[in-house]
Amino acid sequence: MKRIWTRWLPAAAVPAVVAIAALAGGAVAVSPPPPATAEQVLALVASHTTRQFSGTLEERADLGLPSIPSQALGPATASSSLGSAASLLELLTTAHTARVYADGPTKFRLQVIDQLAERDAIRNGNDFWTFDSKSNAVTHTTLPAGEKTPDGAAPTAPNGSALTPDALAQRFLAAADPSTSVTLGNPKSVAGHSAYVLVLTPKSSGTLVGSVQIAVEASTGMPLAVDVYAKGQADPAFHAAFTQLDLAAPDPSVFAFAPPPGATVTQKPLPTPPAGEPGASSSPKPTAAPTPKPTTGPAAMSGKGWDAVVVIPAAKVPAGFIDQPIVKQLAAPVPAGRLLSSSLVNILITNDGRVLVGAVPASTLIAAAAH
Repeated sequence: MKRIWTRWLPAAAVPAVVAIAALAGGAVAVSPPPPATAEQVLALVASHTTRQFSGTLEERADLGLPSIPSQALGPATASSSLGSAASLLELLTTAHTARVYADGPTKFRLQVIDQLAERDAIRNGNDFWTFDSKSNAVTHTTLPAGEKTPDGAAPTAPNGSALTPDALAQRFLAAADPSTSVTLGNPKSVAGHSAYVLVLTPKSSGTLVGSVQIAVEASTGMPLAVDVYAKGQADPAFHAAFTQLDLAAPDPSVFAFAPPPGATVTQKPLPTPPAGEPGASSSPKPTAAPTPKPTTGPAAMSGKGWDAVVVIPAAKVPAGFIDQPIVKQLAAPVPAGRLLSSSLVNILITNDGRVLVGAVPASTLIAAAAH
C-alpha cells in the first residue's frame, strides 16, 4: 500500500529498508535491532505489508478527565462510529482492552472487551458486522467486491474502540510533514518483539502535542505501540500498544459470525464517499457563496497537520449527545458554548450545536467556530 506521507521521505532511505529487514529478520525477538536512521525506519514502516496476525491491545488515556464507561453515554450513541464525538469522549476517558485478528485485506476482527460485555467489528469477505453484546444489537453491511480493509482497522470500529497501533501510527505520520522533527529514540521490546522507536516532534507552537513515539517492529516494520505526550508532561497522555502479538494467520473460525438468538439485526447501507474520494460523484457542483457556521453537511477541517481542527456539523452530532448529563458535567460553559478541556485534546460544543475537536488550545477552537 502506498502511503501519502511517504512523499517527504528522502529517496535514498528506501533501498536501505531491504538491508535493515534482512538483518533484523534473523535476530532473536527480544534482541536490540540493528542500527538505523530515522529515515530508514520511516521507509520500513511505509513498506510493511503485515496483514496476518492476532494479538491483544491495551489503550489508556491520562488527560485529567474522569473515566466514563460506554454505557454512561447512553443508547443514543451506542451505534456511533469511532469518528463521532461520543466515541471520542469515551476513548479519551476510558481504558480499553481488545483482541484483534487479521488475515489479508478482507478478513479482520476487532473485539473490545468491556465489563461483562463485548463489542465486535468483523470483516469476512464482503460481509461486515458489528455486535454489541450488552444490547444484543447487530448491524450488517455488504461491502463491494474487492474493497480492502484499511491497514490495521475495520471499516467502522465499535463505539469507543480505538484503532490498532498501525492505523494510529499512519494517522500521526500523515500529519507529520517536513515541519515535524523525526528522530530515533532508544530501541525497546514490545509484546516480545524488538522494535525501533520513532519520535515525532511538532515544530508548531499551535498544538498541544509535545511528541509522539511509535514503536516499530524491527523485522516487519509494523507499528506495535503509539505513545502521545502532551507538552510539558513526562508521562504519555495517550497509550496504545500490543501486549501480545502472534505474526501468523489466525484460525479462520474467528472471522465467522452469525447473529445470536434474539439479536436485533439492522441492515446498513454503505456510506456515500465524500466528494473527491473513490466512488463519489464526479459531476460538477454549482458554485455558491460559502455559508458561515454550517450546521449540516459533512465534517469539515480547519487548519492542517498538528494544528487541524475537525468541525462536526450539528446534524452529524449523535442525537442527544449534547444534552447528556455526563457531557454537561465535563464541559464548562464558555461564551461560544461548552468546552471540554484536557491536556491533549479540546472539544468545543457551540451554541448552534456544532462540535469542534482538535489537539489545539481552546482559543483556536473558539476562533475556528467564529468563522
